[in-house]
Amino acid sequence: MASYFLDTSALAKLYHQETGSAYVERLVQQPGSIVLVSRLSLIEMESVFAIKVRTGELSPSDQELARRRLRADVAQGRILVGPPIEERHYQSARRLLTRYGVEMALRTLDSLQLALALDMHQLRQISFIVSADQRLCRVAEACGCSTINPADPGVLTP
Repeated sequence: MASYFLDTSALAKLYHQETGSAYVERLVQQPGSIVLVSRLSLIEMESVFAIKVRTGELSPSDQELARRRLRADVAQGRILVGPPIEERHYQSARRLLTRYGVEMALRTLDSLQLALALDMHQLRQISFIVSADQRLCRVAEACGCSTINPADPGVLTP
């Protein structure tokens, strides 16, 4: 049974049609698969929705519909919310930024997402990180975690 950690760039694809949306939807619907997100992604989704309204990609009513769909997906267990970010994750995020901030342009919130995902990977709670963010994917791979870009999933398509 495969388990996937979706960062915000992948999660957003469930609530706005774009390249990779069909792939993420298949992951969520795949029998036996487990799809996890961080609590941080739930906050970041508000920013994603707001950006899409500002740029005209979503109307305000579509924004509210997307919010309701996200809440329903979490409430129904279609998407599971991972454990809270703890002090050890902040420390890990700092180490990731120290190591990869310059070399691979890792950013702050991505380092927190990645710290949590790598911890879950080490605990065998997830098999893959799903992200459309190539920087995050490169750092995750450098840290020993397999990644999938939903816009170009390659041979890992379920």
